[in-house]
Amino acid sequence: MKRLDIIIPHERLGEVNEILHNHKVGGMSFYDIKGRGRAKREPVSVGRGVMRYVPEFGFRTKIEVLVADSLVKPIIDDIIKKISTGSASDGKVFVFDVAEAYDIGSKEKGDAAL
Repeated sequence: MKRLDIIIPHERLGEVNEILHNHKVGGMSFYDIKGRGRAKREPVSVGRGVMRYVPEFGFRTKIEVLVADSLVKPIIDDIIKKISTGSASDGKVFVFDVAEAYDIGSKEKGDAAL
């Protein structure tokens, strides 16, 4: 099984949630994060537009989800197809191996615990 860390603009959360539902993914966690990437920083206007500054850190949403190995490629393909605009600020997906998982309530383990 794998853990997907999906970093996206917050306004895309509903679209990614729909993709996960379509692939019968049982649960997900998400939270707001701040950080910076390699994208070129553009000046933004503040106040009444008389001041401009270059923001160092951007705001994104990070989704964490555990999925069976067989679902990784289809989910990532759907995310890229649906939310990609070709911009560096569209986000990232990181894939991690998960050695084991346990459901405390049902006492199931492995993929059954998902």
